[in-house]
Amino acid sequence: MAPLVEVTAKNFKIGEVSGDKAYASVKNFETVVAAGGVPFVPFRVDHSGRKGGLWQKLFHFFMFERETFLEHYHKRSNVESTFSMMKRKFGDSLRSRTDTAMVNEALCKVLCHNLVVLIHEIHELGIEPKFWNTENSPMTFGASGERALYL
Repeated sequence: MAPLVEVTAKNFKIGEVSGDKAYASVKNFETVVAAGGVPFVPFRVDHSGRKGGLWQKLFHFFMFERETFLEHYHKRSNVESTFSMMKRKFGDSLRSRTDTAMVNEALCKVLCHNLVVLIHEIHELGIEPKFWNTENSPMTFGASGERALYL
């Protein structure tokens, strides 16, 4: 968890980090707080607040503000559901061989998932999509299909 948080913090502002019980460690908590975030990682039943410091503060928050903690922690469920949906529809493996190709393949799966969800909601909610009016578009197409930008 710590290396992932550190790399992410280089390019993004971290607000909250959720993880399952396996990530409950002093090092992980300190890394998240150092990156400007708040860790929402549940404690195991055999944990206590006896370690003191940040561990104790987070343990007491987990124990005594359980409802607030769970509101934040369960945002993680949305991510897990999304990954599950993508794996069911597009498979759980990548066929590409190089790292760059694998990233591109995964991003294409995310794009396709978003399009599927958008189309589903258009039909489910009876939304009438409005597309760019080509008559008033600054981008027009010539007779032979070439694109031209007219300002």
